[in-house]
Amino acid sequence: MLFSVPYTNAQQAVECIQSGNRVFIHSVAQTPHRLIAAMVARADQLREVEVCHIHTEGHLPYCEEQYQGVFKPNAFFIGANMRKQVNAGLADYVPIFLSEIPLLFQRNILPIDVALIQVSPPDAHGFCSLGPSVDVSLAAIKSAKYVVAQVNPNVPRTHGDGMIHFSTIHAAVECDDPIYEVAVKPTTETEQRIGRYVAELVDNGATLQMGIGGIPNAVLAELIHHQKLGIHTEMFSDGIIDLVERGVVTGEKKKVLPYKLVSCFAMGSRRLYDFLHDNPGVTMKEVSYTNDTAIIRRNPKVTAINSAIEVDLTGQVCADTIGTYQYSGVGGQMDFVRGASLSEGGKPIIALPSVTKYGESKIVPFLKLGAGVTTTRAHVHYIVTEYGVANLYGKNLRQRAHALIQIAHPDHRETLERQAHERFKMF
Repeated sequence: MLFSVPYTNAQQAVECIQSGNRVFIHSVAQTPHRLIAAMVARADQLREVEVCHIHTEGHLPYCEEQYQGVFKPNAFFIGANMRKQVNAGLADYVPIFLSEIPLLFQRNILPIDVALIQVSPPDAHGFCSLGPSVDVSLAAIKSAKYVVAQVNPNVPRTHGDGMIHFSTIHAAVECDDPIYEVAVKPTTETEQRIGRYVAELVDNGATLQMGIGGIPNAVLAELIHHQKLGIHTEMFSDGIIDLVERGVVTGEKKKVLPYKLVSCFAMGSRRLYDFLHDNPGVTMKEVSYTNDTAIIRRNPKVTAINSAIEVDLTGQVCADTIGTYQYSGVGGQMDFVRGASLSEGGKPIIALPSVTKYGESKIVPFLKLGAGVTTTRAHVHYIVTEYGVANLYGKNLRQRAHALIQIAHPDHRETLERQAHERFKMF
C-alpha cells in the first residue's frame, strides 16, 4: 500500500474547522453536501467562520438567517441557491474575474484554512480525481492548511490538472451519493433563432467557448454541419457530446493542446459524467490556465459565446446584476471576450433574447441604476438577439445605437429611436 487511509465519519472530519477560519467549498456539481451538513451541525461550537466558493449547487444551510454570526458566506460567483441571501445582506459577494480567484489564495489575500472537497476514490497509485470541477478548487486545495474530502465512486475520473494524492487529504469520508445533475431542457423558439444567427458567425476550424443553458445548447445544435471545431472553454455541458461523436469537434486546428477538449469545469446529466470518465480526449485544467487571455488568444478563430442581462445603446454589457440586485457574478466573460478579440480571426459574441420574460427590452438606452458593467463598450464586438446580429466593433456611438435598435424587439424600437435621438442627436 502506497498511502494511508485517513477515513472517518463526517462529524469527526470537520472538527478541524475552528472559529475565525476561512473554509473553501468545492465547486458546482462537486459541492460536498455531507461535509457541509456536518459543519453546520457544529454551529453551536463555532463563530465567525467565513465560507467561500464560486458557483455551487444544492441547498446551502450556512446561508440561513439563523446562522448569522456563526457562518459568513462570501462568494466569488452567485448561483440561485444563495442569490436571495446575498441581496438580503446574509451573504457577501466579491466581484472578480474568475481567472484571478486563485491569486487570492496564492498571495494570501484570502488564505484558506480548510478546504471541503469531493473526489473519486484513489487509484492504485493513490491519486484521486477532482472530477468535473478543477476550476479554482485546485488552487484552494493547494493553499489550504487542512483538506477534508468526501470520497465518492460516482465522481468521474478526469484527465488533466485535477489529480491530488490521497496523502494530501487530512480526513476522508466515504459516500455513495449521486453527482448533481442538470436535465437538458428543450430549447425555445427564441433560443433556436438566436442559435442560428450565432452559428452563422462560427467558421470551420474555430475554437469555441460557451456556457451552459438554452442559448449555448441551441448554438451547438446548429453546428452539426461544421468541420474541425475545437473547444477551449471555461465550462461545458451535454451539448458538446453529440458534436464530438459526429466528428464535428476534433480540435485539430487548435494551437494550444490540439485534439483536446479543454475546460475547467463541467455540469450536466449522467451522460456527461460518463463521457468525462477516464476520457483522454478531455483535459480539465485550472481556471488560471483556461481563462488566461494570453493562452486563449493563441488558438485560431476563438469564438466566445456569452450572455447578458441587458446591453445599452453604447454597447455596455451587464451580465451579473439587475440594477442593484446581484444576480450572478463577473465570472469569465471578460477573460474570453478579450482572448477572442486578440485571437486571429476571433469573434467575441454576446447573445441574449431581445426581451425579458416580462416583455421588457434587454436593449436599453441606459443600464439600470446600480447595474454593473461586465464587458465594457470598448471590448464588445458582436451582439446577437433573435432579430439578428449587430457588429459594434469600430463603430461610433450613433452607429452602435442604430445597429442595436435594429436587433431590438419591434415593440421597443420606436421608444429606443426616440431616446437615441435625444442622447446622440440622431436623425
